[in-house]
Amino acid sequence: MAESIDEHVVRRLSAWPDRPGEPHDVPDADTLLALYDAQVQSRHLDLAIRGLQARGEAFYTIGSAGHESNAAVAMALRPTDPALLHYRSGGFYAARAAQVPGSTPIDDVLNGTLTSAADPISGGRHKVFGNVGLNVIPQTSTIGSHLPRAFGLAFALGRVPRSQVVPPWPSDSVVVCSFGDASANHSTAVGALNASAYCAHQGVPLPVLYVCEDNGLGISTRSPVGWVARSLSRWPAVEYAHADGTCPAELLATSTRLAELVRTERRPAILHVETVRFMGHAGSDAEIAYRTQREIEDEHARDPLLATVALLIDGGILTPELALQRYEDARAAVAERADALVGGSRLESRDAVTAPITLRRPRQDRLATPEQRLGAFGGRLPEDAGDLTLAQVVNAALRDALATYSEAIVFGEDVGRKGGVYGVTPGIRKAFGAGRVFDTLLDEQTILGTALGSALAGFLPIPEIQYLAYLHNAEDQLRGEAATLRFFSDGQLENGMVVRVAGLAYQKGFGGHFHNDNSVAVLRDIPGLVLAVPSHPGGAPALLRECLALAREGRVCVYLEPIALYHQRDLHDGDDRWTAGYLPPAPWPAEVASELGRVRTYGEGRDVLLVTFGNGVRMSLRAAADVAADGIGCTVLDLQWLAPLPHEELLRTAAAFDRVVVVDETRQSGGVSEGIVTALVDGDYAGRIRRVTSADSFIPLGPAAAHVLLSEADIVQAVQDVMA
Repeated sequence: MAESIDEHVVRRLSAWPDRPGEPHDVPDADTLLALYDAQVQSRHLDLAIRGLQARGEAFYTIGSAGHESNAAVAMALRPTDPALLHYRSGGFYAARAAQVPGSTPIDDVLNGTLTSAADPISGGRHKVFGNVGLNVIPQTSTIGSHLPRAFGLAFALGRVPRSQVVPPWPSDSVVVCSFGDASANHSTAVGALNASAYCAHQGVPLPVLYVCEDNGLGISTRSPVGWVARSLSRWPAVEYAHADGTCPAELLATSTRLAELVRTERRPAILHVETVRFMGHAGSDAEIAYRTQREIEDEHARDPLLATVALLIDGGILTPELALQRYEDARAAVAERADALVGGSRLESRDAVTAPITLRRPRQDRLATPEQRLGAFGGRLPEDAGDLTLAQVVNAALRDALATYSEAIVFGEDVGRKGGVYGVTPGIRKAFGAGRVFDTLLDEQTILGTALGSALAGFLPIPEIQYLAYLHNAEDQLRGEAATLRFFSDGQLENGMVVRVAGLAYQKGFGGHFHNDNSVAVLRDIPGLVLAVPSHPGGAPALLRECLALAREGRVCVYLEPIALYHQRDLHDGDDRWTAGYLPPAPWPAEVASELGRVRTYGEGRDVLLVTFGNGVRMSLRAAADVAADGIGCTVLDLQWLAPLPHEELLRTAAAFDRVVVVDETRQSGGVSEGIVTALVDGDYAGRIRRVTSADSFIPLGPAAAHVLLSEADIVQAVQDVMA
């Protein structure tokens, strides 16, 4: 029978050769003992969790065995440095906890894998390395998806000295982010490293230490020899260093040197740690299927625990017997706590599980002074400028937001000097400066990562994604990172933001699919995410202000702006009915709890209710005018909120009508109308329902777009059909 890594350690320590070891430059005794204690604690947690899993008590078995050398990285940093950790960074977590008196790392890790409600970070929702008191920010299991947030947090900390924001960490903090060698190939990780080099090349302060824990395997796939070192060392202006995880003195020295460089010079660095992986990828992984027994056992000789023991013994700090005793003491301590914690309380209801997702907090009104507003608008207030277009009121609302909230920042591709591709943000950079309104590199993952990290640091980020189609290559930053932070931290951490996205169709054939994307299904499917769609200049500022208020509560909001309506002025030719006067910010009405879930209605017809949003509002009003000539009276309901749908307002309004037509500019399958019809049916709406949508198609370039997009004629036909 093959020897397990646990058996190997015990056998080696029991039969340690009675001969002097090779001379070493041995770190001080306290440092080495702390390193060894963190390593053995992490190892025995992995062993205990495998046992708990076999008993049906534990539910997560991706362990840190073989990676415990990362404890040295924690020891080179301060416990106040924010850490975003790879799922094999158990040694780091143990060493970090040892730096903070009163910490309980054994209980923390066990409660996480037991899905106990006592888990100090997720409250029983997932096993993650996280602890607010230890400044460890929880991460999901998606590969490399936390690197953009780490970049964004370092970027934000670099901007803090030029802002009024007070972050929850000291001004000279270092962001540390660990990941695996296979993750280094992921586009998300590559994007974050590229962004770091991009900023460092320009001298932008970016205090981040990336730590690649290289065990040579991506589950079963080997990393090509030399590839990881070559790829990680090529980034311009980013310091790179390699260290062997089986050489503790070298790793401690290299980690300390890089941490000090990042802290003092405020520039990024990459620490490439060679390590090993024991016990397979996870509990369900039978690595004998892709590795020989000889390969597995040969790696036992590279155990970082035994490498630390060698230094302790050669330095005269421990005898082999004492090293083994320390190892067994850790086993006993972990076993005792595991027995005590099994059977603890778990989340017991749907409400308990979902509580952090839509957590609400009391509103705190804040208004800019008249002088601040005059400065923001160059002396001419928008409410005095007459009727404005959608683009103009969004610009005004953004200026008011920046004037009101000193922590607000606006950024994205071309939003600064150019003023946006569609002229929505001109003049804002000039009014507020490049510190608060700035252009980014062309990478949506980095844009959203900047928002994720900035929010953690105390900013109120308002990033722009230039087109809806461009969001899809970065949507996991919203789904897997932004929206889950509250869930995985039991509401203790949050990253409120308002993501402005230019999107939807009807640009008269210009741009094709990439500039006319009409798919919002991915946004509506993210738990807790708020999706608002303005349609008319009269309501757009209130929607944006509500999103900003929700972001200040920690919610992730997307403000989807219909491109085709940006500069529209007319409902019918020459009537100027698609403009409106600007309503400036005002104290929140005491009788209105929230703008979230409020709808807008147009018209007084009683025959048919047209339920719609975005471009559909203008199209429905034009169609209503056409059918009015046939004696059919319509009212148009603008939902405004697509996630969550305003169910109560929808049902209350629909109850006054015998017929409802759902006008959906998105697609027939997976479109918004499916949710609207379901809400009506679930709410026992008794009238007739029809829906009319765009086709299940990408949008082609030129006139062919009209063949697949919902038209006003389609709406007219649907109204006539439902009346028949």
